[in-house]
Amino acid sequence: MDRDAIRRLLEDVSAGRLSVEAAVSRLRGLPYDDLRFAKVDLHRALRAGVPEAVYCPGKTPEQVVAILGRLAAEHPNVLATRADARIAAAVAAAGLSHRYHPEARLLVARPEAVEAVGLIVVAAAGTADLPVAEEAALVAEALGNRVERLHDCGVAGLHRLLDHYDRLAESNVVIAVAGMEGALPSVIGGLLDRPVIAVPTSVGYGASFGGVAALLAMLNSCAPGVSVVNIDNGYGAGHQASLINHLIAKIR
Repeated sequence: MDRDAIRRLLEDVSAGRLSVEAAVSRLRGLPYDDLRFAKVDLHRALRAGVPEAVYCPGKTPEQVVAILGRLAAEHPNVLATRADARIAAAVAAAGLSHRYHPEARLLVARPEAVEAVGLIVVAAAGTADLPVAEEAALVAEALGNRVERLHDCGVAGLHRLLDHYDRLAESNVVIAVAGMEGALPSVIGGLLDRPVIAVPTSVGYGASFGGVAALLAMLNSCAPGVSVVNIDNGYGAGHQASLINHLIAKIR
């Protein structure tokens, strides 16, 4: 849709020939911004509720800065995932407002406080799972969710998990992060009437095959209501949990 088409659309709304809802529907197809090396989707928030996130590996720091700058000009809380110290330094040097979380390798450009709804619980089986768990928690917080973290509550010491049963039961959705044999999501799924998002991590000894063992265990869970994202995909889990949590908030 070009500028003239947008002008005609707005004129139709102003004249009462087109409803606001119909105009919003047409705007969902607006084009991207072409930076040559990237086509930045500036209207993803209109279609999907949140802005486009930037996956940093494979991009130069300069490319990440350019994409983030364009997105942050239109949206707050733009996420850059798997951001290393070089990316963070380049963003800082460019003067772009941001907050960097090195453990989660997550950078939030133009960070702004947002009203938090519902409750998402992020449960990490072990301390080694914390980087992925923290990525999920920070993503969910940036998207406007209330988040509580449960650390080191894997099934090797089940009492550590059961101590938090009341908090788990108060949540709208649980993100369960585990490596090794990946049993934590199945246990939580068997305890609650809440959706559980399982996140396998690449933590474990040789037979864990870099998280494949945990992934397969989670996919084969006998507990109903357990969904699974890819290995180490804290971003995907946080985003999915946010969608569920916000849908529940709308109903209530």
